[in-house]
Amino acid sequence: MNEAETRAELIDPALREAGWGVVDGSRTRREVIAPGRLMGKGKRARALSCDYVLVYRNTKLATLEAKAATKSYTEGVGQAKDYAARLQCRFAYASNGKQIYRIDMSTGAEGLVDAYPTPQELWDATFAEANRWRDRFAAVAYETGGGRFEPRYYQHNSIERVLEAISENRDRVLLTLATGTGKTAIAFQIAWKLFHARWNLSDWKALGQPTRHPRILFLADRNILADQAYNSFSAFDDGALARITPSDIKKKGAVPKNASVFFTIFQTFTSGTDANGDPAPYFGDYPPDFFDCIIIDECHRGGAKDESEWRAILDYFAPAVQIGLTATPKRKNNADTYAYFGQPVYTYSLKEGINDGYLTPFKVRQIGTTIDEYVYTSDDAVVEGEVEDGKRYTEGDFNRTIEIREREAYRVRTFMDMIDQREKTIVFCATQEHAGIVRDLINQVKTSTNPNYCVRVTASDGAIGDQWLRTFQDNDKTIPTILTTSQKLSTGVDARNVRNIVLMRPVNSMIEFKQIIGRGTRLFDGKDYFTILDFVKAYEHFNDPEWDGEPLAPEPPKGPRDGKPEGDPPVLPEPGPDPEPPKSKLVIRLADGKERAFQHISATTFWSVDGRPMSAQQFIEELFGQLPDLFRNEDELRALWSQPDTRRELVEGLAERGFTGEALDGIRRAADAQDSDLFDVLAFIAYARPPLKRSERANTRRDAILSRYGDKQRDFLDFVLAQYAVVGESELDDGKLPALLELKYGTPMDAVRELGSVAEIRSTFLGFQRGLYGGENRN
Repeated sequence: MNEAETRAELIDPALREAGWGVVDGSRTRREVIAPGRLMGKGKRARALSCDYVLVYRNTKLATLEAKAATKSYTEGVGQAKDYAARLQCRFAYASNGKQIYRIDMSTGAEGLVDAYPTPQELWDATFAEANRWRDRFAAVAYETGGGRFEPRYYQHNSIERVLEAISENRDRVLLTLATGTGKTAIAFQIAWKLFHARWNLSDWKALGQPTRHPRILFLADRNILADQAYNSFSAFDDGALARITPSDIKKKGAVPKNASVFFTIFQTFTSGTDANGDPAPYFGDYPPDFFDCIIIDECHRGGAKDESEWRAILDYFAPAVQIGLTATPKRKNNADTYAYFGQPVYTYSLKEGINDGYLTPFKVRQIGTTIDEYVYTSDDAVVEGEVEDGKRYTEGDFNRTIEIREREAYRVRTFMDMIDQREKTIVFCATQEHAGIVRDLINQVKTSTNPNYCVRVTASDGAIGDQWLRTFQDNDKTIPTILTTSQKLSTGVDARNVRNIVLMRPVNSMIEFKQIIGRGTRLFDGKDYFTILDFVKAYEHFNDPEWDGEPLAPEPPKGPRDGKPEGDPPVLPEPGPDPEPPKSKLVIRLADGKERAFQHISATTFWSVDGRPMSAQQFIEELFGQLPDLFRNEDELRALWSQPDTRRELVEGLAERGFTGEALDGIRRAADAQDSDLFDVLAFIAYARPPLKRSERANTRRDAILSRYGDKQRDFLDFVLAQYAVVGESELDDGKLPALLELKYGTPMDAVRELGSVAEIRSTFLGFQRGLYGGENRN
């Protein structure tokens, strides 16, 4: 009895007998926990799927991993525990249909049991103490648009942890999730549950039935973020939503109050004047207890800092439950956020998102040039300003206190030669003026004929810049292709098809660095990775052990210096116009011929499964240590590689260990084996066999392979070998067979007419591969 039969004939009936799928509000579901890390070339690592998740009252209570009746139940114990930990279920079960093994993830107790619990028994075991708000939240189903928008497992965990905190009377709650993981979708589901459970401050800690729906405020620091959230809450009735803007307030003469979910930005709420023209923030037009819940997006951006104007809003609405959303683990310069909200109730890191396959992996091209630093020499012309003889100008000086146009032109030409100019790209520049210069230089060297190929989007560009940004975000539009910016686009750009991020200015804040990386992490069809082109050594942030770690306590404050307080740690400045450059900015024109002497070097860094930066050579060393887990010897490697199904499993095993398609291509280049089969690269790393080129392998094996077949089969296999030599081993996957037949013969019927039945064609296609990878007679 195989696993499918075991489930259908033994496990499903036992679950039904316990009431699962029978008792109202109970069900079992097979859940794809994670789709699998992107491997490159449109492929993913193996998806992570739980055979059964036991759900009761819209709450995931247990995982169950099934194995065939011919196997021991113990084969599924490890998976059941892993799935329960990911889904944050209290209980995990493993079964082969004949025995049931139960694990309590909270107490650690485990052992065999005679039967599955009923839904109510499992609920009572999970929640020993009654809680009326937990029950009310559980009674509200997630809004999924008819099953089209099921929350991902970490989103579900986030929502449940926030609701659990509220049910336990916590009024300050923090979530830390990597950029691109859908914090707005989480905020929507939280609001949906609060609204339909009729949770509100008046009835929160009182007895009896709640009397009204809550009033919820979504607070952001960018209009684009507030607009995105407003549009994402469309499942609410139109009358329940209100977008608060200064123009609407002035037009209507008052702030809106007749709604349930309100959206605005801090800047709007802190603006406003009274009848005398004196400052009178708009938020003061609401009573302090008007909002029951406030959701603060990107809450690390200074809102919790004591002297922040934004903090005034939070303090004014102190009675409200305040939920902070952030992408940044705790560090010195956002410690106020954690002091205000407390430790996160749930954390989901960039590393986890990439490994699960919910975020796009990336590589970094570190680029150094011979003009990264500058010392004035008398043959250069001083166009403006005054030069300091002997002063060494470094990266932080360029385009702020000194400008050398030839330097910027060289950098632009360098990265434009490195990227596919059809791919959407964001370039981060030192100032808004610098962003304008880089825009013009890009448009001077572009291959596109469109005058709007590259545009600038900064605070100074106003409405037209925002319109360009919206067009850039439209994945059906190809123009503009490149945006230049200074600070504005470090957050709030939900453009899923960004393939390149170019850093032409230092990024000194870890918070901002994480936000910039997040511009490329969003998934898009056909996007296997994105590239960071780094001219400014920002990649050194990756070597910081805290860059994508768990929230850590800040370092204790140092004592005062010279009797003066140390002062508050710095925070990322709010977006807005760049400070005016110094009036005496130095402008240099290099001597004739100097630009022609510029040179650059570049190196590519990849990222291991545990989030560590690694060079291609380090990847090779790491791979060497892990290959024994995948095959025992060279003969086993040949056997595995000679069949598409086992070859595919081996490649998936590599991907699960962090060796994905793009990283493997880097290893090929490091081994000088760009034109070799991956088999040869693995054999080279494991057994020091000099790699053959694919064309060499095909030519040396051709006669021996073709001699076993008739003329028509030989003609087909000769065609396949030619495709393999040009394209690679992916052409030998059994999924490629229909396309190869169509390319060679036109239609399936024509192929059958030439080569025999479908079964015979498949046998020929799979059979010849054993000959292609047979033992080599080489020294």
